[in-house]
Amino acid sequence: MVRRLLPTLGRRMVGAWCFVDHYGPDNVAQAPGMQVPPHPHMGLQTVSWLHDGEVVHRDSLGSVQTLRPGQLGLMTSGRAISHSEESPREHAPVLHGAQLWVALPEAHRHTAPAWEHHAALPEVTGGGGLTATVIMGELDGAASPGTAFTPLVGADVALAAGASARLPLRPDFEYAALTMSGEAEVDGVRLAPGSMLYLGCGRTDLPLRADVDSSFLLLGGEPFEERIVMWWNFVARTNDEIAQAREDWMTGDRFGDVHGYDGDRLGAPALPPVPLKPRGRVR
Repeated sequence: MVRRLLPTLGRRMVGAWCFVDHYGPDNVAQAPGMQVPPHPHMGLQTVSWLHDGEVVHRDSLGSVQTLRPGQLGLMTSGRAISHSEESPREHAPVLHGAQLWVALPEAHRHTAPAWEHHAALPEVTGGGGLTATVIMGELDGAASPGTAFTPLVGADVALAAGASARLPLRPDFEYAALTMSGEAEVDGVRLAPGSMLYLGCGRTDLPLRADVDSSFLLLGGEPFEERIVMWWNFVARTNDEIAQAREDWMTGDRFGDVHGYDGDRLGAPALPPVPLKPRGRVR
């Protein structure tokens, strides 16, 4: 079960975050689990985050890494990369996590591709039953080791049953909250798992409550003012860039090869019949 939470009908981005999928928790004990064949990316970073299960990442740089809960898998596509994601043959019975993309700004979107794996991440411990793991960027003075190209934050916030706390925020950032488990109350709004609440800008803190053990992803950053074209697995600035990237993937140029995945790579869908236009963060 995959829930596409960003882009939505009314909003394309939160800071530089431009894509959010929440999947599971699903029982995959008698199933293959995640099986995503080799596919390309450009102009973005992928952020892989697990609560349950394992995922094997392979990419065209030759990276092979098994990701586990609480570990950051960060792939900077830059000008071009390809990768696959799959549950290992012997895997945990439950798969639950989020796949997120960060749009790269103009100054860095043609950078060299890179892969980072960070098994240890900093934590923010607040009063009132709150603990936050900083996945990307900075939160309350704690900084993730993951490479970021714009001011942003991604954090997994855990609330113990009975928690009542306030999380410090930056007023120049816009924020959103995605409930992963439990039923956190964020700014007075009770969020069921798999739902996301846009919080906007101008906040210095965020009131939080929970009657049961809960967790949510806090996503935020400086509003991304560049207009982008996002289609399939590409983030670009023009229709021509998208069309060229699609052709390069289909002809085997530029994006490299992923070795070790047992299966064919994904073919690109057909381009729409009308040119793709750059869009801002709000529809």
